[in-house]
Amino acid sequence: PRTLGRPDAAIKVTEFFSLTCTHCAAFQRGTFPQVKAQLIDPGKLELIYHDFPLDKVALMAAMVARALTPERYEPFITALFATQDRWAFARNITPADELEKLALLAGMSHETFQATIANHQLRQFILQESEQAEAQYHVDSTPTFLCNGKTHAGELSYDAFAKFVTQAAG
Repeated sequence: PRTLGRPDAAIKVTEFFSLTCTHCAAFQRGTFPQVKAQLIDPGKLELIYHDFPLDKVALMAAMVARALTPERYEPFITALFATQDRWAFARNITPADELEKLALLAGMSHETFQATIANHQLRQFILQESEQAEAQYHVDSTPTFLCNGKTHAGELSYDAFAKFVTQAAG
């Protein structure tokens, strides 16, 4: 698992996200910095990242992110969300080429990148995890947040996120 925050935090929230989801990107850019500063950094909340790719490009991006060391994971997905319009949706580009440029900046070699996007076992792992989330928690859109068995689908402001986790944590 890829997490951010202290493992002994009182509140644990799982975020099901797709790296090509514009709502996930908006949450990451707009709400996440405040969540990190006010809940994660003080040790109140641990965020558990859960890939839920909605398309092949998101799956490839998730595979690359997963292949990075855990300490590079969150900065990399933050960078992916910040540049989503350039690698996922730009015209006349090849998403794999654009992802590789970002992966190289994160310290991944060309050889590792090529091996990662061809890794059938990793692809299957991510897809199976998504299927399990769909079956167990009824996740069918991104972002979806899970806290103590309660879910909230959709982008949240900081206040709405804090209210959701406070109520769910009991």
